[in-house]
Amino acid sequence: MNTLARAPHPFFTDRKVVFALATLCCLFWGSSYPAIKGGYALFEVAREDIPSKLLFAGWRFFLAGVVLLGFTVATGKPLSRLSARQWRDVTQLGLLQTSIHYFFFYVGLANTTGVKGSVLNGSVSFFGVLLAHYLVRGDRLTLTKMAGCVVGFLGVLAVNFNPQLLDFRFSLMGDGAVLFAAFLMASGMVYGKHVSQTLDSAIMTGYQLLIGGAVLLLVGFALGGHLAAPTQSAFWVMAFLVFNSSVAQSLWSVLLKYNGVGMVSVFNFLVPIFGAALSALFLNESILEWKNLLALLLVCSGIALVNRRPG
Repeated sequence: MNTLARAPHPFFTDRKVVFALATLCCLFWGSSYPAIKGGYALFEVAREDIPSKLLFAGWRFFLAGVVLLGFTVATGKPLSRLSARQWRDVTQLGLLQTSIHYFFFYVGLANTTGVKGSVLNGSVSFFGVLLAHYLVRGDRLTLTKMAGCVVGFLGVLAVNFNPQLLDFRFSLMGDGAVLFAAFLMASGMVYGKHVSQTLDSAIMTGYQLLIGGAVLLLVGFALGGHLAAPTQSAFWVMAFLVFNSSVAQSLWSVLLKYNGVGMVSVFNFLVPIFGAALSALFLNESILEWKNLLALLLVCSGIALVNRRPG
């Protein structure tokens, strides 16, 4: 697969628009951190209960797919004109970036510390830039891009600074699974860019979430997952996560469709920054800690380096 860049879009290739929308997507994903924690409490999902977490994620993504496809129908876009190849592509994308990715992500988090999991998940941007170099024509890896990824990753380390990071033991079921999940996420971005060249981004993302979410539901049920009956608070938390996923994922797909994977994927470094800040806000903790400010400075510097124009 050697994906060609699509003809420039006057709006979605404007650098200011790309930076603003990519940041907005990461803000949405960062806000899901405290929302998911609250959702687990409201749906009575225990910390080590992987089947129930898969079930929770399955409902989130399946319903997000329903919402997104419903929106495309409401705007007059046909859903039934997919070729056999396009059906294959969206199915593979749903399995890769939603089902399999989140399965390994939850297995990994259950077998490592939260701090190490967050740091290792930051490798998504590294994998994205590296895979784009080999699989996306014109999206070349340069020393400046690599330096930007290193600086951005230092930001992720800063926001997650904790003595637990000094534990260099590597757990295949924990650390290895989170790293593999990050690789799958980056692979999904590259593959999604390829699929979106011949398919509307909203339709592609809708089917991806619908199919991937359905598989997570089946696996969660098969493994004995269970969610408590939803209260009104639980309903609104799930509604927020569904809205969050449908909007952020569809915008991200559009950005990848018209721009380089390396240019967009580096913004993933912002997700743990927003996640830490919003979690602190909802838990009435101090946001203006030195490590949070340093992390934001490093991540922004890394993004600027990766997207620095040559010459």
